[in-house]
Amino acid sequence: MSPEADDSRRHDRGGSRDRVILRRSPDMSPADSSRASAGDRSRPDEVLPSPFLYRPAAMRIGVAREIKQREYRVALTPAGALELVQRGHEVVVEKDAGVGSGFGDEAYVTVGARIAPVDEVWGSAELLLKVKEPIAAEYGQLREGLTLFTYLHIAADEPLTRALVESGITGIAYETVETASRHLPLLAPMSEVAGRLAPQMGAWSLEKAHGGRGILLGGVPGVPPAKVAILGGGVVGLNSAIIALGMQADVWVLDKSVERMRDLEIALDGRVTLAMSNRLQIEEILADADMVIGAVLVPGALAPKLVTREMLGLMKPGAVLVDVAIDQGGCFETSHATTHDDPVFEVDGIVHYCVANMPGAVPVTSTKALTNVTLPYVEAIAEKGVARAIAEDAALAKGVNVSGGKITYEAVAQAHGLPYTPLEDAIGSSQM
Repeated sequence: MSPEADDSRRHDRGGSRDRVILRRSPDMSPADSSRASAGDRSRPDEVLPSPFLYRPAAMRIGVAREIKQREYRVALTPAGALELVQRGHEVVVEKDAGVGSGFGDEAYVTVGARIAPVDEVWGSAELLLKVKEPIAAEYGQLREGLTLFTYLHIAADEPLTRALVESGITGIAYETVETASRHLPLLAPMSEVAGRLAPQMGAWSLEKAHGGRGILLGGVPGVPPAKVAILGGGVVGLNSAIIALGMQADVWVLDKSVERMRDLEIALDGRVTLAMSNRLQIEEILADADMVIGAVLVPGALAPKLVTREMLGLMKPGAVLVDVAIDQGGCFETSHATTHDDPVFEVDGIVHYCVANMPGAVPVTSTKALTNVTLPYVEAIAEKGVARAIAEDAALAKGVNVSGGKITYEAVAQAHGLPYTPLEDAIGSSQM
């Protein structure tokens, strides 16, 4: 093998073998390409044809299988894996990680990824991709030197926050990646999905068999439709309104921004009632609403409690609260996280739907939508390394919640009363 090829090697961080990525130029014969990519070592001293270009595999990227109850999404589609493999990265996918989203192991193998057991995926990866935050059973896999890229929502989860800090891991949260215009590009697609699911699940919860009032959302000729109040006019609120209107409900949207309400007036073609969100207005709307959708968000922080337990007394028995903000602690005082297996509970005669991973119910749609927006950031981290990627992209830097044993997102530190360290200081005192 030529000195140039030998110089292009580097050792895996997760193993002892050398890896060399071989690329075929257009004039290479298919036979040579097939033999080389298959790892033919029958003649170890052979000098490979000059059309081969050598480059080191830049990063080993792991894709974990989600083990949260009824979570069927996966963090990377085979199409996304192919993009990374073509750039010289090694993609290691946990066995059956994509099955719930319609992607069998073979779909990943076909594009050049490798299938591995859970311990190898977590233990060898430099960058680990997930959809949901690690649960307690996964805390033991957290380690220094690993970068975890996933939805974290740790302002509402102190045990996970402490586990991340104690492990020394670098945790980048999809939901706090934020552009200069205050757009949340990696949260938006799941907010769209959850927003569109909310009226569907609220309508299901309104059925008498599920504890609701027994009212049809759209009514029928001669019988008025249900009244749906949406608290928050952001991405979730807009998408909830679109679906609730499509189901022919009487829709109200409350928001604190007049500018946002002007945008909604145009986007929804004047078909909803828009009102300023304040305590008095919320109390008035609760008395008439059949369904209330909580769609508020403070990036990275606990959601504000807009409906107290006392205020439930204003509502009709069997009315429904759908708390889309439950990942961030919920915006109803009486909310607590539920699962797809047991999605609703009742407090003071009011039905609560508080499933914490709503988009997991439609994994094919959700997985594709997620990879569409996360892949450019994954590519940047893989190509540049974490430190350079966040140095060059202020939006990605805002996604770093923990690093080197320190909390680097102020709202998370405030939520738990723990010390906050600015990201630049945390980077200066640790290696990323």
